[in-house]
Order: sequence, then structure tokens, then C-alpha cells
Amino acid sequence: MDYRRFNMPDFNAIPRRDYLLALLSGVLVALSFPKPALSLLAWFAFVPLLLALGKKSPKKAFKLGFVCGATAFAGLLYWLNIVMVTYGKLHWSVSGCLYLLLVAYLALFVAVPVWLMRRGELAGVSSLVSLPVLWVGLEYLRSFLLSGFPWASLGYSQFRTLPLIQVADITGVYGLSFAIVLANVVVYRILRGLFGREREGYPTAGAVVLLVLLVAMVGYGFYRLRQPEEGKPFRVALIQGNISQDVKWDPAFQEATVAIYERLSRQAVADGETDLVVWPESAAPFFFQNDTTYTPRIRNLARELKTPLVFGSPAFEQDDRGKHYLNSAFLLAPTGEAVGRSDKIHLVPFGEYVPLARFIPFVHKLVEGIGDFSPGERAIPLDTGKGMIGVLVCFEGIFPELSRAYVQAGARVLVNISNDAWYKRSSAPYQHLSMTVFRAVENRVPLVRATNTGITAIIDCRGHVRAATRLFQEAVLTGEVRLGTGATFYSRYGDLFAGLCLAVSAVVGVLGFRRKKSQG
Repeated sequence: MDYRRFNMPDFNAIPRRDYLLALLSGVLVALSFPKPALSLLAWFAFVPLLLALGKKSPKKAFKLGFVCGATAFAGLLYWLNIVMVTYGKLHWSVSGCLYLLLVAYLALFVAVPVWLMRRGELAGVSSLVSLPVLWVGLEYLRSFLLSGFPWASLGYSQFRTLPLIQVADITGVYGLSFAIVLANVVVYRILRGLFGREREGYPTAGAVVLLVLLVAMVGYGFYRLRQPEEGKPFRVALIQGNISQDVKWDPAFQEATVAIYERLSRQAVADGETDLVVWPESAAPFFFQNDTTYTPRIRNLARELKTPLVFGSPAFEQDDRGKHYLNSAFLLAPTGEAVGRSDKIHLVPFGEYVPLARFIPFVHKLVEGIGDFSPGERAIPLDTGKGMIGVLVCFEGIFPELSRAYVQAGARVLVNISNDAWYKRSSAPYQHLSMTVFRAVENRVPLVRATNTGITAIIDCRGHVRAATRLFQEAVLTGEVRLGTGATFYSRYGDLFAGLCLAVSAVVGVLGFRRKKSQG
């Protein structure tokens, strides 16, 4: 029986061809991100998946979506095995299992939107409306569910397309994700209208909406790109020490580490007047608060440079519950006095602490050096005397709400200090950089990042990467940015657009399940 005559799902087994189409979509999605950053692919990457879905049942749509998502995230996150095997000292079999577990979890955020889309279609909701909304809603959910992991949200693939990404100061990265998914659905519907067995009408309305949306985004983008930067100049010197992760926490290498940063910092200020020198995360691999050997040297260096210095170092606090360790950034005044400290708020699960450690005492964190870290309590900008800075430690740069919190608290420059040595020469440092570009655009403040082994970079408030270093080289990167305004729609209202999409996603889900009950 031909079920298509009655517009009913075909319950036969999913053909191998459809699995291959779903897999192809996953490959195209992965290739759209760094590296190789073939961003154009994202605009039609899901078309093979949509062709495979056709009129299949929601259950089969879920399976195909899962294959697509698993393929994409497996390609994007392969570098996790480098971290777990090389530095976590896990056996490759254990690393592989943990890697596949995470990939399977993230694949759900592709499988669930297409599953709900098919349920919505059976309830009369067009995929032109439902899939972009569902995608953004689930992508937003991924950013905070189970502590959050918004790595490789779809819109980040467009980080180099400056006219398009300017809309992030209204919608955040999710506006780009919405437009990309809508474009995929429109292209799919056009192809189905041209070549499909069931000659459906062309998606005229959807195509018009997409065209208007893209014209509006590009027009707004060029308008924002033409706006002059009016803030005061702020000159930075970013130091990339290139300290091997194998010796970073070795006490015997502390002397060499401090000497490297002293030498590069002197080189940096010799090039001219500097308003801030920035060292990476954990550049001082000891407790700056009470070290008697190297703390005086760093203070004396700030006095010698006559420049504020911000650097990463572990910190500790003592209270009624005992001693707590923090991953922190200290700010020294030109006098050598410590005038501020910013603590990392969003810690890396299993990297800086073990979730539910009381119940799984046999699991240990992967980071060497210090015991479990505690999170900082709030975003505290640091006053350099020339401008307020908000310090994002390591992967805090991928969480837009943290950058927004610093800007709301008065920061006019974002400083991302990181140690990407864990990733070796993989695509991870490039992916990390691409996401921090959006933090600058969202809040219209420049972002400068100093990393241990690269990529150190200077990003202006338009998202333009003005300068960047290469991986695994000692480097000094100097440049001038202008203090940002922080006066954007996104800075005031945050992820309002994504929140609305999540709410509408719930409505689509309810409609789909109500139809099932009514037919039951």
C-alpha cells in the first residue's frame, strides 16, 4: 500500500540512503566551523537531512536527526580525546566512551527539534515556522542545561561574515542560527517543489520572509559597521608565553615561566605607551597571595613597566567551611599594588571540579595542579585607571550571559585569558576564538584575549579580528582598541529572542502531542 496517498507516514525501515543523507548533513555542519570554517556550507547543510526526513514518522525523524547531530558533534569535538588521553591520562577506550557519551547527548539537540517539527507538521504547523524556532529554542536550552555547553552553536559558523553578525547586538548568536535554519528549510522546500515526487507548492511566502530577513540583517550590519568608534583609546599588550602544559604546574619550571613573562612584558612596553599588559590564565602557576619568591618579582615588574598588569593565578579564601580554591585573575597597579581580583564563575565540569563528587569519589578531575575549584560569586569588573575591564577566564568566553554581566557592571573592555594548550594543534583553539568574536558584537565592547599557546587576539566592537598570533609560539601582540559603550539591546535584555523561541517551542510540542491524544 502506498501510504503517501493518504498523507500517512511510511512505517517501513529507514533506507540506508536516508541514513547517508543524514550523515552528509552532519559532515557539512562540522565543516562549516573552524577548521576549515567553510561557513557557506551551513546555509544548506541540513538540506540532505530534510530530504531524508520527507514524510517520515516523528520517530524516524528523531533517528535521522540523531545521526546528523552525532556526526556533526563527533567531527567538531574530536579534540576532547586529546585532552582526556594526553593530560587526563585516561585509556583511549575510556576516553572514547566518554567522548561518545557527550556526542550522543549533544546529538539530542538536533534529534529533538526535527522530531518536534514532524509532530508539528502532522498537527498542521509548517516546518518553515517550526524548525527555526525549535532549533533556536533547543540551542538556547543547551546553553544552560546541566551547567550548559553552548560550544558550536550554529550561528558561530558565521563569525567572519561581519555584515551578518552585527545583528548579535539584538538577538545574540541565536539570530544567526535562526536565519541559517530558515534558509535550509526554504532551500529544501524549493528543491522538493522542483524535483519531488509530490509536487508541492513553492515556499513563496517563506522565500520572501527569508529574503527580507537577510536584506534587513545585511543592511543593519553595514549600518553598524559604518558607525565610528567613539570611545577613548585603550592600548593593550598581550603576552603569549607558550609554556608547555607538561611542565606548567611543575615547581621546578616556575623560575623559567616567570622569566619568560618578564622578558616578553619588557619587550611589549618598549614599543610604546601601554594602558594594560595581559598575561594568560594561570600564567603565575602558584598562589600569588602568599608566595614569597615570585610574587615580589611580579610586583616589581609592574613598577618597572609603570603599567597595570592583569594575570591569571590560583587564589584561595578561608571561611567557616574551610579553604576554597579559585581560578582567578589579579590586577596590579603601576605601583605593584594588587587593586583587584576577578574569580572564574563558570567552572569546567571534570576539568576544575567533579560534579556530585560526594557520590562518585572514584572520579577525579583532569586538570593538574590545584584541588577542586570553587566558583566566583559574581562578575566584578576591574579598574585599570584608564577603563573598566571584565575578565573572562578560559571558556567563560563562550557564555554570553557572563560577558553581559560584566558589561552591565561597568566593564568597557572584555579580557579573555585562557590556556588552550590542552587542545594541541587541533581545531579547538580556532573554535574558541570564533565564539569570543560574538561577545564583542553583542555588547559593542572590544575583546582582547591572551592565551598561553594561542590564539591570542585583538577583536574590536564590530567583531573584526584585528590581529592574532599563531599557535605554539612565544609572542607579544600590541594594539589599540577603543572603550565600548555597552549600550545595546542585547546588553539590556539578554537572550530575549532565544527565550521567546524556547517558549514557542513548548507550544509547538504541546500542539503535536495534543494531536496524538485526539487521534488516540
